[in-house]
Amino acid sequence: MGEENCSTVTEFILLGLSDDPELRVFLFLLFLLIYGVTVLANLGMVALIRVSSRLHTPMYFFLSHLSFVDFCYSSTIVPKMLANMLNKDKGISFLGCMVQFYLFCTCLVTEVFLLAVMAYDRYVAICNPLLYMVSMCEKVCGELVSCCYLCGVVCSLIHLCSVLEIPSYRSNVINHFFCDIPPLLSLACSDVTMNEVLVFIVATFGEIMTTVIILTSYLFILITILRMRSAEGRRKAFSTCASHLTAIVVFHGTILFIYCQPNSGNDADAEKVATVFYTVAIPMLNPLIYSLRNKDVKEALRKVVGSKLYS
Repeated sequence: MGEENCSTVTEFILLGLSDDPELRVFLFLLFLLIYGVTVLANLGMVALIRVSSRLHTPMYFFLSHLSFVDFCYSSTIVPKMLANMLNKDKGISFLGCMVQFYLFCTCLVTEVFLLAVMAYDRYVAICNPLLYMVSMCEKVCGELVSCCYLCGVVCSLIHLCSVLEIPSYRSNVINHFFCDIPPLLSLACSDVTMNEVLVFIVATFGEIMTTVIILTSYLFILITILRMRSAEGRRKAFSTCASHLTAIVVFHGTILFIYCQPNSGNDADAEKVATVFYTVAIPMLNPLIYSLRNKDVKEALRKVVGSKLYS
């Protein structure tokens, strides 16, 4: 690509998911509904955990932060995507693009580490139940959550600096519905091999580290469950882990597909579909998975709603 085709960029154009007007209307209504459920479900989960004393445990403390992060990174992406579906002007300023990318990346990385912390929490609860409230005291829980947010901030700064080093772009048209690093790197005029390697290394390191924590935790959990003599005890232990495992498999599967492979920007359409899944669908599914499969949450919700009705 010739140097004359390269220039600095002050605004990007987000192509979105489709050019078909009828399909855009359908997608707008669908994603508006999903986003509405996402906001209500996640903020509702945070509020329920705060007001219900029976949910004031380490497990639900971590779950409240997971719901908050889901709400934040969905809100970073979806409102702009919905606006672009209706507006002819699909532009986003360079600064706005960088802010959106940074906030999204921070929330994404934070959630990756939060899921690992939640796996460790289940390990302590099931394998060392007598020491659970001592090992997972309020101070320890606060420190673990703070580390998750810190990892999100630091990793996002690394990726943001990598993007800001790009001097010029051959086009300002992004074949995506939000500012993400693979489509941005694909538009760069300069050699971005080191940028791609950096993304691959940071993403893969985070995935390997958190996956090892998750797999190790659940290996010990499985061994402990199989040693239980009580069928009711095994059923309850499996029940408390099932929702968390479901969220992990769905979330990490899409992350591995998009970020943990070199030159991941080659199949833009496949990446857009996968990205829609974890930016739009998963933030809605997580609180539903945890609430529908969790007896304590359903009982707390019933109690809170009942007290409001009869007050």
